[in-house]
Order: sequence, then structure tokens, then C-alpha cells
Amino acid sequence: MPPTPVVVPALLDALREDLTEAAYTLEGTGEVLGERAAAALHREQLLPADLATRDSDEPAAALVRLFVLGLPVGAPRLAAALPRTGPSGLLDLGLARRAGVGDEVRGGLLATCDLRPYGDERHTWWLVSDLGEAATGGPLPTEHVLGVGGASTTLSSWTPRPEVDRGLDLGTGSGVQALHLSTHARAVVATDLSARALAFARFTAALNGIGLDLRQGSLLEPVAGETFDLVVSNPPFVITPRVAGVPVYGYRDGGATGDALVAGLVRELGAHLRPGGVAQLLANWELAEDEDWRDRVGGWLEGNGLDAWVVQREEQDVSEYAGTWVRDGGHRPGSPAFEELYAAWLADFAARGVERVGFGVVTLQRPATERDPWRDLVDVRTPVASPMGPAVLHGLHARTWLAEHTDDELLDVPWQVADDITEERVGRPGAPDPQVIQLRQGGGLRRVVRLDTLGAGFVGACDGELSAGQLCAGLAVLTEVAVDQVREAVLPVLRDLVKDGLLR
Repeated sequence: MPPTPVVVPALLDALREDLTEAAYTLEGTGEVLGERAAAALHREQLLPADLATRDSDEPAAALVRLFVLGLPVGAPRLAAALPRTGPSGLLDLGLARRAGVGDEVRGGLLATCDLRPYGDERHTWWLVSDLGEAATGGPLPTEHVLGVGGASTTLSSWTPRPEVDRGLDLGTGSGVQALHLSTHARAVVATDLSARALAFARFTAALNGIGLDLRQGSLLEPVAGETFDLVVSNPPFVITPRVAGVPVYGYRDGGATGDALVAGLVRELGAHLRPGGVAQLLANWELAEDEDWRDRVGGWLEGNGLDAWVVQREEQDVSEYAGTWVRDGGHRPGSPAFEELYAAWLADFAARGVERVGFGVVTLQRPATERDPWRDLVDVRTPVASPMGPAVLHGLHARTWLAEHTDDELLDVPWQVADDITEERVGRPGAPDPQVIQLRQGGGLRRVVRLDTLGAGFVGACDGELSAGQLCAGLAVLTEVAVDQVREAVLPVLRDLVKDGLLR
């Protein structure tokens, strides 16, 4: 493995200024690459980006070639792109090494790590990690420190962002989630079992001028006895065979059998949440034939005293799942190494009776008051809003409010249809009444909710003026149905629409 980068404050200040002046940002690299090459790079196809940057005089083009594509770049070109840092500064920071005699550009430098812009809707940072297998041209070493991946972007999108006192990034890796936490937590603790990962996180934080409390250790061990307002974790959730010859990658494999690591984490997190504190994490769960995923994950939640909102986003057959993660390590289908590892994964699943693997987002909350915890386990495979964090925060508040209020109190509220809701009516041409009435949510989980005539009449009258109870009384008169029967029919619809923000 290449050495990790070294924090040299004066050189980091110079590099930060150089990267800014070079427009080495998401927008700047996008302009240099163009849409087609940028899209190809996202698919780990490097040639279009190579062609787009090969003859460009833009400083950002030289940096893309060095730090993203893993190509040698001549010293004069780097000196022009990074005038304060220069090639010598990159060497001193451990970000590059001298190109060898056989390399394309003699006298130039080769990157020892991946350094690229990263950001969200309001922030831009630089993230440092190990070079990916597309740049190195070979399988990943087991100590590989991952940069931005699909799982990390999913987690950052789904994480609620209230202003909090203390935040914890559990299993920080190169520091992706810690960067996001730093924008709304007054203090951020970031942990990882890997000293190599913490070295990258330390460099990333220093380059971006962010203070992190970095600690080494397994899972919750480094924060024993401490509590937090928000815990975020992209844990090593991948279900990997525990047999000889199957490599264990630190960034994805926790060393436990099956889904035991994440199950244990769900059971133990409550001790580290303050009253009202929230934990947001990703998880895989293994499923036997005909096993309902809600039963599997529901078992993890028994007795932990936490509110739980779990959204299953995908289920894969074990053959698809195994192939996905063997390829993730850089092994190409058809190669002897791929076939050997693939067979080991399938044999492990067969031996333990696993047929499918689910993937989802787990949101936990420690109740702020003495009450029974609520549970909501739902399957949503369709696209959702991005970012989802605002909807998750609203959903937590709504579900908590519903758990703490009676039906009578729910009916006392004048509810209003949210701005992103549209109604669809479908029927036969010329028919007096529609066959289907449904609501479609534009944001959040983008739910589609089918209503009967009574439910549609109730929702259509929710304009924030009359309480739900008053609307039920009016519907009772219009339909000549007893008001208690109307209330009984409306209440489950009302609770369902309130929890996901269709009624506010």
C-alpha cells in the first residue's frame, strides 16, 4: 500500500489556496470534463476524461489527470497548476511520488492517492482517499480506504441535518460523513478501526480547515460511556463469507458472520443516544426462503427501547449480491479469481440457508419522554427525493407526534394538504365516477396513496380551516353514515398521510 498523506500545516494552507485558484471544484472539473466525460468517469470509464484533459491548459485538467485518473503529469504542468505548493510540496505532503523511468511522462509525478472535489447542495470540500481500481488497474488491497461511493452518497442524502451539539461518525473511512456533520454539529467525533482510514480522514479534515475528534477502535468502543445527539454510520455491512481465501476489506466487511455486525449495532446504539437523539445508518440483512424482511429486522429492534423507521430499498438474489461484491473488489467476471470467490460466496449462503439479501436505511431515535417506542418498517423500491434528509427529519417529528397524541387530539387539528401533493382520478370514458382516486407525493418518499370515496372527500376538504373532527361530522351528514363510523374509517388514513407529510 502507498503511504498515507502527511499533515504539514503550512503546505496545506498553500495547497488549499492553489486548489481554490485552480477552480478544482465540482463546477470547475465539470466544465473541464464536459457532461459526457464526467458521466463516463462516474461509471469508472476513464478514457473520455483522459481525452478531455490531455491537451487542456486549464489547471483543473492537470489535477484531474494526476489525482483522479492516476496518470503521470509533468513537473512544469503541475508547477503551473499549483504555484504555491509545487511538485516538491506534493512530495512532502505524501500526495505524489516521482514517476519511474518506464512511465509516460519522465520527470513527472504520479499520485499516491485520490484527491477530488466533493460537496452537497451548499458546500464544497476536497476528499482524499486511496486511488480506485480503475486508476490502479488491479484488484483493491484489503486495507483500501474508499472515497465517495454509492453507499456514502445514499447515507449523506438520507441523514437529517438539525443543528446539534454532538455528532458521531461511526466508521468514518476517509471522512465523508464527518464533513457533512461538521456543517450542523458543534463538535464531531469520528471513529474507525483502521489507522490508515483515520490518517486519510485527518488529512481531509485539515485540508478543509475542519476540526474533528478522531479516535481509533472497533465500532462503539472508542466512545464508551458517551452520548450524542446524532450518530451517522456507513458501517461495514457487506455479508462476506468467513472462510479461508476470501479477502476481508476493511471498508465494507466487519468480520462477523452474516448480518450480525449491523444487528448488534442496532441493539447497542441506544446507550449512546441522548434523549431525542437520532442514529442514521445503512444496513444489509440476509433472508431465508419466504422470510419477511420485517420479521428479520424487527427482531433486531426488540427490547432496544428506540423508535425505528426502516426503509428497505432493494432486495437481491444471493447470486446477484455475490457477483456485485466480488466485482467491487476489482475482480473481473470470467477470471479464475472471480470464479473462485463467487463460488465461495454462493456456498456460504447455501450452507446457511440464505436466499436473498435486503438493503435499506435504518433511522433510530431515543424517545425524549417516557413512552412506548414506535416502529415503521416499509418497503420503498421507487425513486425518492434527493436529499431525503429534510423528509426524514419531518417524518421523525410526525411519527413522534402521532405516538404522543390520542385519536381525539389528532381529530382536533385542522390539517392541510401539503404543497407537493396532486390528486389523480382514473376512470372509464363517460363513466360518472372514477374507478381509482389516488394521491401522488412530489417529494419525500414520493408515495402514491389510493383512497376510497370517503377518504378522497376528507382529504379534499383539508384546507387548514376546519379540524379533522369537524370534517368527519360534515362527511357524516353528506353520506348519511354515523359520525363514529366516519371517524373510524378516516383515522387510519389520516395517520398514514400525516406520518409521511402528505397532510401537515
